[in-house]
Amino acid sequence: MAFHLQTSDPQIFDFICQEWRRQNEHLEMIASENYTFESVMEAMGSVLTNKYAEGYPSKRYYGGCEVVDKIEEIAIERAKKLFNCAFANVQPHAGSQANMTIYHALLKPHERILSMDLSSGGHLTHASPVSLTGKHFQGFFYGLNHEGWIDYDEVLKIAKIVRPKLIVCGYSAYPREVDFKRFREIANEVGALLMGDVAHIAGLVVAGEHPHPFPHCHVVSTTTHKTLRGPRGGLILSDDLEVASKIDRALFPGLQGGPLMHVIAAKAVGFLENLKPEWRDYIIQVKRNVQVLVKVFLEHGFDLVSGGSDNHLLVMRLHEYSGKDAQIALDRAGITTNKNSVPGDTRSPMLTSGLRLGSAALTSRGMQEEDFHFIGNKIVEVLQDVQNSAKHARIREEVVAFSKRYKTYDTPIF
Repeated sequence: MAFHLQTSDPQIFDFICQEWRRQNEHLEMIASENYTFESVMEAMGSVLTNKYAEGYPSKRYYGGCEVVDKIEEIAIERAKKLFNCAFANVQPHAGSQANMTIYHALLKPHERILSMDLSSGGHLTHASPVSLTGKHFQGFFYGLNHEGWIDYDEVLKIAKIVRPKLIVCGYSAYPREVDFKRFREIANEVGALLMGDVAHIAGLVVAGEHPHPFPHCHVVSTTTHKTLRGPRGGLILSDDLEVASKIDRALFPGLQGGPLMHVIAAKAVGFLENLKPEWRDYIIQVKRNVQVLVKVFLEHGFDLVSGGSDNHLLVMRLHEYSGKDAQIALDRAGITTNKNSVPGDTRSPMLTSGLRLGSAALTSRGMQEEDFHFIGNKIVEVLQDVQNSAKHARIREEVVAFSKRYKTYDTPIF
């Protein structure tokens, strides 16, 4: 097949091909990544990328929006149906913009936000001091107990002291279920709004394989990739129509200009996939595959935060070497992961004492329990001998041969 890009910019085309080969040959285990549907990529590469559409359907600042209005309306209706809620804004470019929009809509500058600290599994946009959200608002934090679980009584105790305007629940590296009902009780007791950031668990939520944030959360943010397998983007949801009107105004004209109509179309395509009955089968397999990893790692004496997982990811606590060392060693073996801070981490965020692993991407390639048993044991082999580059090279050959059985895409461009 001939591609225009191959002629017009062979250098970039070559790099895309290199990345395509990497994705086919490596085992992608970063918990926030996934392989999206081919139909989603086709929508993203469509003529919709040419269209400006500032505003909302039927309320645009540009002409020629009759078609894209219909596309955005479909995306909104599918999102509401998927999450069983009254309102959806499909325009956020990313989860970070979605979170910032919620704060901008519901808080005044320097009001207090209570969220999980970074080392325990929180996110930068949950008012971390190094994030813009932490500069505009006052961030206060709760963590995990010694067993690696959320202590809701401790969260309540902190909330009573801090008296936040907003409490955030939902995380980037928490391997257990979130009790949204208990968080709402805490929020009610201190007069706070409750925000659920379900970016990591959204695919599980809509499959009925994780507790639902509604009716407990006043507002919910998520990305549309990760466990949803859609395009890279953000989404804001609510059952409170008063909150909804504030959200729309805060996003546009508050934080963003023109929405990315090709991405919104791709979100609609992804939501349709999520609404299919077989979606739940996929998510159940995602969870089963994590449990295989948990079993393999515990059998070999590895230390897991909270002792296991209820969702699509796990966090391994490392002692003799850093998360960075582990990540580099695994990458040499063709296994892509990310270093991650752990509760009480004494190493810097550039080193960390942990490793985060997820199962969603490889499950998307069709891998099941037997495959994850192989993968788990290869990870063990690497981590038991982190400095042995020759051994890692040998394992890489095995990984490449294994990966070829589970192709990602037939072509690098759609």
